[in-house]
Amino acid sequence: MIREHFQFRETIATILADDPAHIAAAKKGMISARQELERYIARDPFFAITYDPYTPDNGGKVVGRMADATRKAGVGPMAAVAGTIAWSGLEGMIEAGALFGVIDNGGDIALIADREIRVGVHAGASPLSDTFAFVIPAGTGIQGICTSSATVGPSVSLGIADAVTVFSGNVASADAWATALCNELRPDDRTVLSRLTGSDVTAMVAILGEEIVSWGDPPPLVRAKVNPDIITRGKDPARS
Repeated sequence: MIREHFQFRETIATILADDPAHIAAAKKGMISARQELERYIARDPFFAITYDPYTPDNGGKVVGRMADATRKAGVGPMAAVAGTIAWSGLEGMIEAGALFGVIDNGGDIALIADREIRVGVHAGASPLSDTFAFVIPAGTGIQGICTSSATVGPSVSLGIADAVTVFSGNVASADAWATALCNELRPDDRTVLSRLTGSDVTAMVAILGEEIVSWGDPPPLVRAKVNPDIITRGKDPARS
């Protein structure tokens, strides 16, 4: 298996594949998606800054996916940017013949797997961080596994959760809902989970300190020791 770091402007991703051609296809797909998004934002900059659902004007597939997913989740369109770009890269891999591919775009994952894989969870200062992994079975088709955190990373969050991980076959939706749930979920208030009924989200697992909250039918959790060195992040110039 090949593991490759990829960085293009704000997109910072880790790509897993069996074939160098599939790595190249993933990069091409993500670059194309970013370029489509940037062209749209150049003529409609409000799309990039609003925290409210927004309907674009003929934005194309990438912009449309972001807008549709975030409108249903009740957040601004950029809340789905990382998952949507990862999804575009994965579709490129599939078009190139990949049966296995994982793109981790800063904690927002798009994958397809012909084998069982494990996805670890990093949850900042929580004592549960880096201690378990989800077991993703083979042959589940395209899967979005997206995580939002109020305590890790540069993304804006209005919540307090250390990690909210959402599962959906629609990767843009997984990203949008991860943001929405992380914004609202509290240890003493889980009413936001009722909004998931009827959505395309299949499961959600949240970590709030020492507490785990789940909804739907998440993949099995197993004990694991997650290596923090493989967490997707920007390259340190001193190490490059």
